[in-house]
Amino acid sequence: MSPFTRPAGRRGRLSEHARLLECVQGILERSDRAVPWEPDTVGLPDARSDSALARINDVAFYANARDEVAALAGVCVDLLRLHGPAENDEDHCRNCHLDWPCPTFGEISRLLR
Repeated sequence: MSPFTRPAGRRGRLSEHARLLECVQGILERSDRAVPWEPDTVGLPDARSDSALARINDVAFYANARDEVAALAGVCVDLLRLHGPAENDEDHCRNCHLDWPCPTFGEISRLLR
């Protein structure tokens, strides 16, 4: 099950915005704590192809995945912090001031499902 579509935790019913923000913040924190991948420390997964070029691509993917996941999670966190219900007017977005949920949050939510 995708972490973005998990049911709410035991801490009570979180809003969709709070749940998505918590999820991507968790991904960001886990990627920050993760040990950088190196072929000699973690090993190489089984090859799906005998092609040397495909193998080089695999190594490059795994070597960069931690940083790329952290960057993408950081973008999601920033967008969710920008587009959330306003503190003094929960019927509007704090950034674009459109009715809440705003189209930007709706699209973020749709893409993370």
